[in-house]
Amino acid sequence: MNVIDRMLDQAVVIQQIAAPTFAEARRAEYMRDQFQATGLKEVEIDVVGNVYACRPGAGDHAPVIVSAHTDTVFPAQTELTLRRDANPSRLVGPGIGDNSLGVAALLGLVWALDADRIETPGDLWLVANTCEEGLGDLRGMHATVARFGRAPAAYLVLEGMALGTIYHKAIGVRRYRISARTEGGHSWLHFGRPSAIHALVRLGARLTELIVPETPKTTYNLGVIGGGTTVNTIASEANLQLDLRSEDPAVLTALVARVEAMTREAAQPGVEIGLEVIGDRPTGEIARDHPLVQLAAEALTACSVKDISYDNGSTDANVPLSLGLPCICVGLTCGGNAHRPDEFIETEPVEAGLKHVVRIVRGAYSL
Repeated sequence: MNVIDRMLDQAVVIQQIAAPTFAEARRAEYMRDQFQATGLKEVEIDVVGNVYACRPGAGDHAPVIVSAHTDTVFPAQTELTLRRDANPSRLVGPGIGDNSLGVAALLGLVWALDADRIETPGDLWLVANTCEEGLGDLRGMHATVARFGRAPAAYLVLEGMALGTIYHKAIGVRRYRISARTEGGHSWLHFGRPSAIHALVRLGARLTELIVPETPKTTYNLGVIGGGTTVNTIASEANLQLDLRSEDPAVLTALVARVEAMTREAAQPGVEIGLEVIGDRPTGEIARDHPLVQLAAEALTACSVKDISYDNGSTDANVPLSLGLPCICVGLTCGGNAHRPDEFIETEPVEAGLKHVVRIVRGAYSL
């Protein structure tokens, strides 16, 4: 079986292991076993659930770090059955592209280097890291960067999809849990008392009317809302989760200030409003003409990928980029419907995607 088929088989196996954020342990254990079976050295799982493995280099060049996040956005009870639709080269199922294929590529990279007997001039570290999605707040990548710091020649973050896009800028993200608390009571007997749900939905309605610029792109989203106990009870508690993003740190800071002011204004007699930061993804970037970005672009051309784009994103790359470290995020293939049960990847471009990663890794030691 060739390297691509082996890697796709691994992506399927990995996808079948449920791994919601904060519950990636089974995938971590699987990747530890696979790293060991592949003959990698210094294999271990750290306190946050990251799996590390080293392919020793032939020289003393600075190491290269290649990472892929193990967690998914799907709850543990999600039906994970994969299928092929009318297009036989399309694989459909939750998490197959984000990020089962990316994790499988950590193994595929090693197999490809081994198959061609390629020795790198410095150590190659593989990291299957936790907590990229949702409220994970990049905990796994924070731990990775804390471990390796400024020593590596480059950090390379792998995602399953978006082949042809080079992410070299990090979108700033701030996430809040906003809560409302009241005395509560009976809907008939205590009618007129403040309701936590009433207060929160009024605030939520105001938040949805925020005006944000199209350029630089800035967004907000009320992603989760809950509270109350029964239909005939005045709610004593309610909460929502709010996601704020912007390409421009200054614009994000201004948006954060507006949201915090609106939240303070929502407090009233009998209603306590709480505001808790539950996510804070830092911004950063390397220039488009940075040698690592140019290396990735040249590697795409060499792999016959014609549509090359440069973009910003909210990925594990946010952490090293925020510290001014050389880092990009790239994809392995084309796909779509990310974060949906019908997420899919195209299997034919995977060969070009893996070759792209190999070329970046080999060239990164000389940056």
